Amino acid sequence: MNLSLSSLKFGSYFPYNAKVCLNGHEWLKRQLTKAGIKYEALDNGLLRCSDPRRAQALADSLSAAKIDALLRKWLQGLPHPFTAADQRAGYRYEPFIWQCEFSLTQVLDRPLSGRVFFEEVIRENLDLGRPDQVALIFARRVTRRTPGWFRTRVLTEGVMPSLHLDYWWNRIKQYFKEGRGLRTETTINHPAAFKVLKRLQSLPQWRQIGFQANRRLLDVQKISQDCALGEAAFAKVNQPIQVEDRRVSGLRYGEGRVQALLSAVLLFVFVANGFSAKDLRPKLAALLGLRADQLSAGRVTYDLRRLRLHGLIQRIPRTHRYRLTERGIQIAAFWTRTYNRLLRPGLAQLADPACESPPLRRKFLALANAIDQAVAQAKIAA
Repeated sequence: MNLSLSSLKFGSYFPYNAKVCLNGHEWLKRQLTKAGIKYEALDNGLLRCSDPRRAQALADSLSAAKIDALLRKWLQGLPHPFTAADQRAGYRYEPFIWQCEFSLTQVLDRPLSGRVFFEEVIRENLDLGRPDQVALIFARRVTRRTPGWFRTRVLTEGVMPSLHLDYWWNRIKQYFKEGRGLRTETTINHPAAFKVLKRLQSLPQWRQIGFQANRRLLDVQKISQDCALGEAAFAKVNQPIQVEDRRVSGLRYGEGRVQALLSAVLLFVFVANGFSAKDLRPKLAALLGLRADQLSAGRVTYDLRRLRLHGLIQRIPRTHRYRLTERGIQIAAFWTRTYNRLLRPGLAQLADPACESPPLRRKFLALANAIDQAVAQAKIAA
């Protein structure tokens, strides 16, 4: 947890609000120095540390009570609008959290390779489910009445890209810090989105929300970069299976309905919040080119059953909602991306006579010619 006092400003008019700005990275550095633990700074963070476990324990030790005590200490020595009589009458400052940022920096051994990896992560996750409104990783249900922005943006400053994800007026930013580490930071500006109070005593809840959002984003990205499937795993999903006394049809790789179904459940909002049959129905219908009323509820229920019995989704306890399993994200990402980015465009190049000598067709023609020549040389032609 990262916060420390850096400035204190008083308003000059009633009700004389005060604003405290805190920086936890600097606070942690001072604690490490005091404890005699060697470290190397990385701007607003640490590049390396001789005792990372102790450093994490020190960071976790910064509590709402310590922040409040620090504030009261400064108020005792600084002039402020409340006189001694006001304070005896019970008037005092009550701290609230206006904005809070929670960050996670992963320092890489080979920064150049790390930057290439990050750029690939951005490219791979832009169209993951192709949602029209993205409520990323915050584990909150979104309805049409939910205010604020829901979007994914990629901004480039110079040659360094950064990924920005907005949910209400909260956001996640991900970028490469000083060319050395991948920084993921969640900024909470509107805690009402999570039904959390602004009081300083709510800091543990803010912390849990912020760091869990960071981890969810990294987990989805990690899985999207690690989805290799063996032949047995492929057959287990692609072919029908027997679950106890029930036969469950397979999720055939090349079937259009299966591709649409897996694309729908990969929506970021579904990964974060889970989904019900009612949530899935309009998304799946749109991917199939249908109206929602043209897709029966029974058909959606049948598809959910297939996904559940194949182990790709699981029911959230005591609800009628489902969540993708880790295996489900792997398979759905692998199925849809290889189909959309490799199989379909590749076959289009081979099959379209109007396409003038695409590279893939030229290679296949060269292969066919080489095979014909080998057959002729071996004198085994029919």
